[in-house]
Amino acid sequence: MIIILTSKSFAQKFEMIKRYKVNYSIATQNQEKLIALRSFANNNQKYLLLVNPNSLETKIDFANKYALSSLEYSNVLAIFKNTAYVKSLEAALEKDLQLQNAGIDHAIPNEKGITLTIDLCPSHKGLDRIIFQSVFDEFKKIEQPAPIAVSVSGKWMLKHQDDLNWLKSLVDKKELNITWVNHSYNHEVNSLPLAENFLLAPGTNLDIEVLENEKLMLKNGLTPSVFFRFPGLVSDKSIVEKIEAYGLIPIGSDAWLAKGQQPNAGSIVLIHGNGNEEIGVKDFIQLLKAKQADVITKQWLLFDLRQGLEKEFE
Repeated sequence: MIIILTSKSFAQKFEMIKRYKVNYSIATQNQEKLIALRSFANNNQKYLLLVNPNSLETKIDFANKYALSSLEYSNVLAIFKNTAYVKSLEAALEKDLQLQNAGIDHAIPNEKGITLTIDLCPSHKGLDRIIFQSVFDEFKKIEQPAPIAVSVSGKWMLKHQDDLNWLKSLVDKKELNITWVNHSYNHEVNSLPLAENFLLAPGTNLDIEVLENEKLMLKNGLTPSVFFRFPGLVSDKSIVEKIEAYGLIPIGSDAWLAKGQQPNAGSIVLIHGNGNEEIGVKDFIQLLKAKQADVITKQWLLFDLRQGLEKEFE
């Protein structure tokens, strides 16, 4: 297998991942300190999933390129307490008692625009490609690649390889800049009350939901971000704390369009692009049309989720 290196990360699919685990370290290279979140082996090479605690950018790199100092999660919070990464983790915890929409649901206050998040839950239907094409068509003259966040579930990736490859092609052509968000592997949903549904269902194995989904992302050439979106936006205090112990920042939404929630300046907008939310897609297309003039004059922009939180907590 040929490995192509870029300045940011690998253009490689990791097909033979072994010993994938949560493994916190300070990773130092040329006086730059990153946080290693995961370690794994692939084809007899050891790799790290790293995050820049200031920019929230993640990348995969060879472990032997860094001087490593092992940490506990509590050490990460203490040593990097003044960074956007730890401040985002702490901000997400402030809403951990909510059964729905815990985590960060708003970013970049006082800015003209939104952060767009698109969820891909398991579905038999094809990708709503019109969402992504509309974003590119609307913003290509002023903001290219346009930044969006896509929350991917494992069972969606397994059944929609053509759609996933199409999304990756938009990134390769620099039409879109996608932040890939963990949305759990199984995304189970049942008929029980919310307190026993989605990831709160009895018997849920978080290692499978979190780590197996990250492994599947890597096998498909996606670099996992430090963000996690709860299926159904459903959680409780305990599971929020457990997700954060994986080093992940829960992301909610204050503008789920299909529920009639209207975006404000800095809103984290949620729509589903998996073919199951026709009204949300329709509402988003109408929103884009209504904002056409503002887009042209740069009075209504799309914001990168990572850069938004970096600015929020700088």
